[in-house]
Parts: sequence; C-alpha cells; structure tokens
Amino acid sequence: MSAQVMAHFGLKHVAKGIGRLATDVIESGSGSYVTMVGGRRMLDFTCGIGVTNLGHCHPAVTKAAQSQVGKLVHGQINIAFQKSYLNLVEALLPMMPHNSLDSFFFWNSGAEAVEAAVKLARHATKKQNLIVMQGSYHGRTFGTMAMTRSKTIYGQNYGPLMPGVFSVPFPYCARCSIAGKSSVGKYGFDNCCMDPILQLELLLQRETAPSDTAAIIIEPVLGEGGYVPPPPEYLSRVRQICDKNNILLVADEVQSGFGRTGKMFAIEHWGVRPDILVMAKGIANGFPLSAIASRKELMDMQPPGSMGGTYAGNAVSCAAGVAVAKAFQDEQILRNVNARGAELKAMLHSSSQRADTAKVIHDVRGLGLMLALECRPGHGYASKIQAKCMEKDLLVLTTSIYDTIRFIPPLNITKEDMAIGIGIIEDAIKDVARGENPVETGTRGQALE
Repeated sequence: MSAQVMAHFGLKHVAKGIGRLATDVIESGSGSYVTMVGGRRMLDFTCGIGVTNLGHCHPAVTKAAQSQVGKLVHGQINIAFQKSYLNLVEALLPMMPHNSLDSFFFWNSGAEAVEAAVKLARHATKKQNLIVMQGSYHGRTFGTMAMTRSKTIYGQNYGPLMPGVFSVPFPYCARCSIAGKSSVGKYGFDNCCMDPILQLELLLQRETAPSDTAAIIIEPVLGEGGYVPPPPEYLSRVRQICDKNNILLVADEVQSGFGRTGKMFAIEHWGVRPDILVMAKGIANGFPLSAIASRKELMDMQPPGSMGGTYAGNAVSCAAGVAVAKAFQDEQILRNVNARGAELKAMLHSSSQRADTAKVIHDVRGLGLMLALECRPGHGYASKIQAKCMEKDLLVLTTSIYDTIRFIPPLNITKEDMAIGIGIIEDAIKDVARGENPVETGTRGQALE
C-alpha cells in the first residue's frame, strides 16, 4: 500500500476528532529523525509531543523492553507485585524533587495520572474543590476536560463536566495587561506584578473557601498554554498559600518532567516542594506509562482496592522506564539539555533583535529544551514558520491560543543535529519575515496537547 493510499485509508477510518500535523505516514524512527513510508527523512523537534525524550528507539530502552517481553508482558498489579514495577520505583526514588515523595502509583496516560492525583487529594483532605491555572492542559478525559483551560475545544459541547473546578490566571508576563499598561520596565518577568497571586487569594475568599478546597494543580511550566515559565517568586508564594490554608499542591509535570527543562523536574528550578507529583510522557520514552508520587502518609489513607487499573504499571513499560532512568545517569542527559537549549534559545533571541525578523516575534521563552517562539498576532506567522520548517524536513508544533511555536527536540540531540535544526528554523523565520506565504499546515486551529 502506497503512502498516499495509506493516508486516504486513515482519513476514512480513523476518528476525525484527532488533530494532526500532516497526513503523511511515519514508518520508523531513529534518534532525532523519523522516516515516512515514502522514504522522506525528517528531523523531529516534536518527540511525539515530548514523549520520546531520549530520541526514537533509544538502544538501551529498546533492549530493556525486548528483554522484558520475553519474561513477563502483563503482571497486573492488583494480583501481586511485579519485579519491573518495583525496579522502577527504586530507580525513581533518588530522582524525585523532594525526599517526601516516597510512594508511587503507576497508570497509563497523563490524564489518568492527573485523575489519580485528584482522587488522592480529595480523599486525603476530605475536600472537593480544585483550583487550576488559566492556560493549563491536564487531559481530555471527563475529569481532566474540566481542568484543562488552554483552549475551549477540549470541552466544547461535552458538558456538563466535572464540578468543583475553579481557575485563576497564570503569570504570563508577556501577555500581562498590568505590565503592558505600565511604564516601560516597571513590571516584567524579573519583577512580576504578582497579580496572579492576588487573584488566587481573592478566589479563596470569593468562590472556593479553603475549607472546601482540596488542591491547587499547576504545571510548573505551562505546556499546551504556550511553554510559559513562571517568574522567580511565584511558585514559592503558591506554596505558602497552600501551607496557610491546608491545601495540597499538585505539580503536573507530564510535559515538563524528565529532563525537559534542564532539571529532572521543572519544579526544581524554584526549590518548591509539591505534595503530589504527576508524571508521564518521557517516563518510558514512548511506552504507555504514567505515575503519581506523594508522601506515604497521604497514599496510605486510600483503602486497598480504591486504586488500580488493568494495565496500570505494565511490566514492559516499567522495564523501559528503568532503562530511561539509567540513561539519564549514564549519558549525562541534563548537561546536553542545557547546552543544546542555550544554542537554540540564542538563535531565537538573535532573531527577535535582528532588523529583518524582529517584526515577526513577540516573545522568546522557556527552559532547557522546552522553548517557545511567540509571534506577533494577526498574521498567522507561527503556522507559516511551521510550514516552512516542514518544507525543509523539520517537524515542529504550534501551541496556545496565541500564535506560538514550541520546540521539543530530543534531550540527547547531538550538537550537529541541533545546528541543522537551528539553521532550518532561522531560515524559516527569515522566509516568513520576507513575506513568503507557504501552504499552512493542518494544525492551525486544531487541538493537539
């Protein structure tokens, strides 16, 4: 079957509700590249939306999974402990951002893990309400649809959704109305007005009393909302509010975790302790696996049988997760993240200052290899740059309700491959700034994650 016939078959028989970057068909992946059925080889700066953080088919991860398939594929955690599950717990313990996070529950997807965190928070506190951030993405299941506030499409026409969810602004300094209307330099990322903290405090006085509020759930770096890191003091202020009001702090690190920002978990940049940590995506480099970690005193409140799942903590996925954890140590992944991220960010900053391209760019931001280029509104620049990148054999993704491109290359990308990607992105920005108007990709206005 040719690539064109396969794509037509997919369009006919695969659910239309799935957003898609292109109608091409991927046949294989290796390292930083994917190869299409027709033979086209493309540099992948999407990593399956931040999943294959160690590149496609990482040799050690592949070997671990292959070995596990020959031993035990499915051990079902409600029947007995399984070795690879316990091995993964042992591997993750020293990687946690705080030593209080010493008890684990594994599930399959990020949304499931978020819901596991909600179950734990509500059960432990005996309170119902949840506070989430405007611009956040937590999933598309019925519970997480109510919590996702990055785009309306995720919950549109699916109501009524889960009640008891309230939202407050995230400190998105590049879009702050207070900073925008103040004198130049008065407010900004390094000297935030902290209005989002005021809004959080007001919410607890006006809409959801602390005695009714189980948790504040936050992505330490907004993901689908635009790859937005918070200003320096914000998360510590949120932690103080949680401590003062007996509210649990849940860090959703589904997209920002496992080295993506240059630290194992993004929340480490600010030294803040979460009560519950949510993990997925990069945890097993493409094998379906997610997790929550919390302190034992909270986890032990849940009665046996209240948690579980047929495929929760699958043996093969856990074996892959162990190999991922080992690769981070053996291959000095975080050092590479920070080095390559600095190279990409330097080019983006340079483009934002250059006379011929500055008119396209509104903001450059991010940490490590979780970087974003927000374009000036009203021209569709981001999707045009994306299209030009694809013409030059580079896969990138747009995100946010604002005109934004996110860059999610493999964490172990070589200096040489990063240089290739940087050259393509820089040329694409120049092409669009000159007025080139490529055929835009299929993702404009679509919901990915």
